[in-house]
Amino acid sequence: MQITAFNEYYDKLTTVEKKNSPKELFYKGDFSLLENGRRVAVVGSRKVSELGIRRARKIAKLLVQNDITVVSGLAEGVDSIAHKTAIEFQGHTIGVIGTPLNKYFPAENKELQDFIAENHLLISQFPENYPVTPKSFPIRNRTMALISDATIIIEASEKSGTKHQGWEALRLGRQLFIMENVLNNKISWAEEMLSYGAQVLTNDNFEFLIESIPFLTTKKEYVF
Repeated sequence: MQITAFNEYYDKLTTVEKKNSPKELFYKGDFSLLENGRRVAVVGSRKVSELGIRRARKIAKLLVQNDITVVSGLAEGVDSIAHKTAIEFQGHTIGVIGTPLNKYFPAENKELQDFIAENHLLISQFPENYPVTPKSFPIRNRTMALISDATIIIEASEKSGTKHQGWEALRLGRQLFIMENVLNNKISWAEEMLSYGAQVLTNDNFEFLIESIPFLTTKKEYVF
């Protein structure tokens, strides 16, 4: 478990980003994934439908094809599908967890979490043995939105915790995309997010919108 590289990363954040960033970030794996290129968070229901599974895979595959790192929270459902699809298609993925690095939630994702820690990047703002509470996960969502250039909501219900991720993305000035099926289900918070700048992903526009996601969060200093 390391935090040194994050100290340098933190120094490059804007004033607003620092205000919304954890002061410590513990990680295992390739920290350069947090500094280079574009990152997009793919989030949604834990109890995802078959159609939601197909949508999550389609989106994650397209992100990889555009050399975009797939970020998610290692929860069951959409999160796990996004991570696994990125790995399957030889892309990069970052797991942002709501537990310390030495804990697993859900326990069934232990193998996936360990693989990401060894071959990609696993991060947490919670030190070892920190007590895990329901509040830990919305806090984690803020960090996940912070490190991502955009967030894509694949599928969600009215009471879904996914809404925390959406609001944090908008508040931080990140792009937020909501798949059309979420709005077709008359999810009130999703409809409200449209008035704050969220965009609808449809079968007709999703490729264009994803390909045009800007570089908002790259913190690597390049020398030319």
